[in-house]
Amino acid sequence: MPSISDLVRALPKVQLHCHLEGSMQAATFRRLAAQYGVESVRAIGPLEATYAFADFGEFLLAFAEACRVLRGPEDYASIARDYARDAATRNVPYAEVFISPSVWSYFHRDLDVREAVEAIRAALETERARGGPEVSLICDLTRNFGPERAMETARIAVQLATARLGVVGIGLGGDETKYPPELYAGAFAYARANGLHCVAHAGEAAGPESVRGAIDVLLAERIGHGVRAVEDPALVTELAARRIPLEICPTSNALTGAAPRSGPHPIAELDAAGVLCVLDADDPTFFGTSVDEEYALVESWLGPEAVTRFARNAIDASFAHAERKNALHVLLDAALAQQRAGGSAATS
Repeated sequence: MPSISDLVRALPKVQLHCHLEGSMQAATFRRLAAQYGVESVRAIGPLEATYAFADFGEFLLAFAEACRVLRGPEDYASIARDYARDAATRNVPYAEVFISPSVWSYFHRDLDVREAVEAIRAALETERARGGPEVSLICDLTRNFGPERAMETARIAVQLATARLGVVGIGLGGDETKYPPELYAGAFAYARANGLHCVAHAGEAAGPESVRGAIDVLLAERIGHGVRAVEDPALVTELAARRIPLEICPTSNALTGAAPRSGPHPIAELDAAGVLCVLDADDPTFFGTSVDEEYALVESWLGPEAVTRFARNAIDASFAHAERKNALHVLLDAALAQQRAGGSAATS
């Protein structure tokens, strides 16, 4: 990873594609595994190898392993606190973070999902009062459990939103190749009719047809990853014209095979075509990265103007209300002005 520049550190970074469970520290995973007697090969050997995986399928299994050790509300509160504290050190004033209640309840039938989300919300609000980020939640429906379970999770998401627990939308993650977006049209229509925003992972493990299904059938407002849209120039043109944001996570893309490990990342082509791109870290502890490091990586490829543009895109692409977006733009403008002033002083 390239070093993190003063500009990247200074930029207020809005996070739109980070999974809460995927931010769990390896040490926390091992502590909880020991606490609950969960046997896992990931709980032995070098700490840095805890989340090692060879391909996208193994990554999904590693994510499931992490969810297995999250047993009670305090466990969820713990990872929420850790996420918020880390985000605060990375100059993240606002975030929309994925949670996966369908995975939780699959592993833990007796878990009260609402209690878990209440614990997450309480932890996040406590950290916000201490200067941490404002965090909204997006409930991931998780493809692998099928359309009926997705509808159940959509109903839970609506209930959590009604209870004012900070849920603003639904997402769609999991095995994209086996479970195309069209299967989940009903769940997305239900969530949308009940006031929730809709986003979907697409164009990561599957090709541009997955992105097409997500925007045309699910009416997704943002696409998680979407990098394989470059395989269809007409789709790229449409994404740009419709201003549908792509939440791009370069390190994740390389490690899962969504983008080549060598050669240019598709973000350069997508940005040049006018697609609204934003940056994030996906599952930062699994991929050994952070939102700062993703910005630094892209800055090393495309330069400071590009990452500044992506930071502004993230504000515009968020589901924050208009006044909050305006405040975030003011914060970004102030940071840029301070950077320019510092640069001028250094050269005078």
